[in-house]
Amino acid sequence: MASQDWFEKDFYAILGVPHDADEAAVKKAYRKLARKHHPDQNPGDAAAEQRFKDIGEANSVLSDPEQRREYDAIRQMARGGARFTAGGPGGPGGAGGFEDVFSSMFGGGGGGGQRVRFSTGGGAQPNLEDILGGMFGPGAGPAYGGFGAPAGPRRGQDVSARTTLSFRDAVEGATVTLSTGDGGHITTRIPAGVKDGQKIRLRGKGEPGEPGAPDGDLILTVSVEEHPAFGRDGDNLTVDLPVTFAEAALGATVSVPTLEGSAVKVRIPAGTPSGRVLRVKGRGVPRKGKPGDLLARVNVVVPQRLSDEARAAVETLRTEDDGHDPRAELFARAAQR
Repeated sequence: MASQDWFEKDFYAILGVPHDADEAAVKKAYRKLARKHHPDQNPGDAAAEQRFKDIGEANSVLSDPEQRREYDAIRQMARGGARFTAGGPGGPGGAGGFEDVFSSMFGGGGGGGQRVRFSTGGGAQPNLEDILGGMFGPGAGPAYGGFGAPAGPRRGQDVSARTTLSFRDAVEGATVTLSTGDGGHITTRIPAGVKDGQKIRLRGKGEPGEPGAPDGDLILTVSVEEHPAFGRDGDNLTVDLPVTFAEAALGATVSVPTLEGSAVKVRIPAGTPSGRVLRVKGRGVPRKGKPGDLLARVNVVVPQRLSDEARAAVETLRTEDDGHDPRAELFARAAQR
């Protein structure tokens, strides 16, 4: 989905990242800026809304390896990396001109082989958009491919958009309504289990195609809000489960909350240590055939205040446990080479 306006837009500057930024750096910069300029945080601020759109477009291109490659190639031309020459080898600029760039792209090697040449002398001049159409395929240029060869009606451009879902909606699925640039609306169903940063392609929801050609697609990137109690590990949901020392030491049956709002009972075996994970089958992300599980991680809560009787009981426990060093195995492992 290369676009001619890529010549003017510096997506690296928009996100504030260097040109060699990796995927993680791009994602981190995008999230920070998107939160700052999100329309919900800046109601009625047209500048912030435009900035949010620019940030989303920059992230959409730089986070996609193929689009980033095309963008970098086009920007290299815009910065003068490719030069137009006046003709043959004796023309201004010599080797390394615009024709050299395209000859290497279309199979020409170094100083020989089949070359593609563009001249400034007489005759019809090649349209740059036509050339890009030949380089990057349908959708990159106008209705005609490279070198003036008819390519038929042009497919509509793909467009990018973002939406933010609550953690619950992302897990269970939700119907969202998106506003389009022309004041219209698109309603679509987000499937259950969508992940933060996942892209969803909505066929035919992009720019209209020319007569006889299909419409473009809408590439929807989903951001998922954090939940105050639950986390996610693939299709499993996670939750920290506080238990008392007595429950962990002696065993107990306790209630565990679920995302849908109900509670399930789980058995804490006697002697359960802090950090042990208890699995509740089928209470994770809903999937056809095999839903995920709910993983409850035990967190033994140490009492902050003890009555005299409780302190005496703990003192008795310490006396009975005298001589046992719970860190002995740790030090043995640490001494290994």
